[in-house]
Amino acid sequence: MESVQNLPPHVQQEFMKKLEQMQMKDSLTMYNNLVERCFTTCVNSYRSKTLDKWETSCVENCASRYIKMTQRVGLRFAEHQAMQQKRAADAAAAAGGAGK
Repeated sequence: MESVQNLPPHVQQEFMKKLEQMQMKDSLTMYNNLVERCFTTCVNSYRSKTLDKWETSCVENCASRYIKMTQRVGLRFAEHQAMQQKRAADAAAAAGGAGK
C-alpha cells in the first residue's frame, strides 16, 4: 500500500474505489457460498415455511464452521504473504550487500 501513496490523488481515488468494489464482491461471494453450502447440506424438506429444530441447528453450525474456516484461511494467507515479503526483502538486502 505504500506505493499507492506515491500515485497522483485522482489515481489513488480510482484505486481505492476499485479496491472497495473488489472487497464488496468478495464479501457477497463468500456470503452466497455460505448460504448455498449450508442450505444444500441442511435443508432436505420443504414441507414448512420455517426451518425445523434440526435444520436450524444444522444451518447455525454450518455457518459458524464456514466463517471460522474462512477466517483461518485468511489468516494463513496473510502469514504466507508476510513470509514471502520478508524473504524478498532478505534476498534484496543480501543482493545489495553482495554488490558492495
